[in-house]
Amino acid sequence: MEEMLQVGVIASTHGIRGEVKVFPTTDDVGRFRDLKQVYLDTGREKLLLDVESTKFFKQMVILKFRQFQSINQVEGFRRRPLLVRREDALPLEEDEYYIADMLGMDVVLEGGEHFGVLADVIETGANDVYVVDSDCHGQVLLPAIKDCILSVDIAQRQMCVRLMKGLV
Repeated sequence: MEEMLQVGVIASTHGIRGEVKVFPTTDDVGRFRDLKQVYLDTGREKLLLDVESTKFFKQMVILKFRQFQSINQVEGFRRRPLLVRREDALPLEEDEYYIADMLGMDVVLEGGEHFGVLADVIETGANDVYVVDSDCHGQVLLPAIKDCILSVDIAQRQMCVRLMKGLV
């Protein structure tokens, strides 16, 4: 399991005082209100940053970090992920999973036959859609609904599915 979970990606700078616009990659954008520290993945290292202030603008979050005071200090961080430690992540509800824990898991049919590997999760308004790289059918899109997704076992890294009519 991943030790760090992504909560956002720096999209651009904001103003001249070192603020950044962040595209949230978490289901609960409000979690940024309580965020005190975050790790910035620079590509070479993970910097622990202290969140000084948080604002919301349209679908973006504007963060100010104590460590940066000017636009020049944050310009190079565009498209860099912001991470939190797993123990600092929001608790999950029943039948909720961290996407990072699901990617790469085996997908089996309800009879136990191997179907493919979970390659991606597409988040839509109604329900998520699981992208499965299937050995026989190529890329298959499965709606994340109870009729189709029978079980998800994070510990065993396996998802059991029922193929509904018309999916393959």
